[in-house]
Amino acid sequence: MTRFTDAFMVFSVLFAAAAISKVDCNAEGDALNAFKVGVADPNNVLQSWDPTLVNPCTWFHVTCNSQNSVTRLDLGDAGLTGVLVPQLGMLANLQYLELYGNNLSGSIPAQLGNLTALVSLDLYSNQFTGQIPSTLANLHSLRFLRLNNNKLQGKLPVGLVNLVYTGNLRIMDVSRNLLSGTTRSHNKTELAITTIIQDPKAPQS
Repeated sequence: MTRFTDAFMVFSVLFAAAAISKVDCNAEGDALNAFKVGVADPNNVLQSWDPTLVNPCTWFHVTCNSQNSVTRLDLGDAGLTGVLVPQLGMLANLQYLELYGNNLSGSIPAQLGNLTALVSLDLYSNQFTGQIPSTLANLHSLRFLRLNNNKLQGKLPVGLVNLVYTGNLRIMDVSRNLLSGTTRSHNKTELAITTIIQDPKAPQS
């Protein structure tokens, strides 16, 4: 009887683990589907995004790791119009978010600051407005941040600038916006040069 109970408990744990894994994959699919619903897609680049599948790893423009978790979203120059949904912040293992050269508008969701595995965030050449979210300072793995050619306003968040001095950020391009303030072009230790591209006529911060 004890052996049967032990075997049943082991099976239950394995089943629960599999269920959790499936839920996580479905949660990422739900997050991407929310993005799809929030945009207009005149070129049908999102046609393969079927929310009824177990996970989104077979969808075009989506890359996953060996655990079926999304690591890349490549939709640059895709002709998309609409807004970014906060659900994108649920893609915990996302490393590359490439949405440049579209016609996306509205504000940049603060929830993108939850993407702590992010290496590259390319939102340039869109129509984003509002301020750069201070939550992006949470992205300590970030190496490339390109927000140029939008309509962003306000100052660079202090925490984001600190990623240049203390983090891995190598390129931060925020030019051709409506921002004010600039910062130095290298970190304090001078161990790694970072390029910070700002509008030349903006006042010094």
